[in-house]
Amino acid sequence: MKSVALPRRPAVRLSELGFGAAQGGNLYRVRTDEEFAGAVDAAWDAGIRYFDTAPHYGLGLSERRLGAALRPRPRDEYVVSTKVGRLLVPSPETASSADSEGFAVAADHRRVWDFSRDGILRSLESSLERTGLDRIDVVYLHDPDDHWRQAVAEAVPALVELRDQGVIRAIGAGMNQSQMLTRFVRETDIDLVMCAGRFTLLEQGALDDLLPAADQHGVAVVVAGVYNSGMLAHDWPPANATYNYQQAPAELLDRAIHIARVCQSHGATLPEAALAYVRTHAAVVSTVVGMGSADQVNETVRRANANVPDDLWPALEAARLIHLGR
Repeated sequence: MKSVALPRRPAVRLSELGFGAAQGGNLYRVRTDEEFAGAVDAAWDAGIRYFDTAPHYGLGLSERRLGAALRPRPRDEYVVSTKVGRLLVPSPETASSADSEGFAVAADHRRVWDFSRDGILRSLESSLERTGLDRIDVVYLHDPDDHWRQAVAEAVPALVELRDQGVIRAIGAGMNQSQMLTRFVRETDIDLVMCAGRFTLLEQGALDDLLPAADQHGVAVVVAGVYNSGMLAHDWPPANATYNYQQAPAELLDRAIHIARVCQSHGATLPEAALAYVRTHAAVVSTVVGMGSADQVNETVRRANANVPDDLWPALEAARLIHLGR
């Protein structure tokens, strides 16, 4: 699996396919330690060397599991990113309840938004303790949508300080929107962004703001949510397909089916094309896909390595199903 240097600080190299570890936090269903460790093993065997996690994923479970799976491996051979902005605070009064944010874990902690300098430092320290790793390579601000002012005034300077000290190697922001990520690129000293769901076969809004800005400022883009929460994850989108984690609107389902037909006529499946499409932009250095089992890893790697013809993209644009940007 080829690795790609970040444009401004090439000391950090990300494999073109990244391992998203949210499922290690029991996203939507319980996974065993062994199942998740098997996914990391399969990813490693396939050459994946970039692993992404967050405190939010399973109230720290993802970080603990990912750290346990990676600790025996040579530390300089892989890159780990985590996120800051949500502190985990013990909550014994809710420990007997289930987490309410999509993870099949006990609600023994609560998430508290905090983009202050102190909050950033505390969050990173806690992540290091949970992973048991000697360092975190990349740190993203996690969903600062409603916290722009504090994120810019306190969080980014704190991360810049840690980067300048060599504590971390690259800093950025991860969000489900492109507009504010574009502001981070233009107005702050970050290295990369993680854009989830806004640059896909179904959505190309990031082509109009984020990706040109990233090119201009030498900031790398990591694409996540390439399947739009499942809509593009099947050769043929099912009638109950989800989009943005909700039931997909009928008109969007029809468009996805139309895209799948054009893909089939060019010898590609919808998921294969979804992975290949985001790699067509020069600013994109890695695609992070959520994986929770060895079978999922192997299928994702197969899709990522599929031969998707270049003439598929103008065909989709001619059918007014995507736009390619200029």
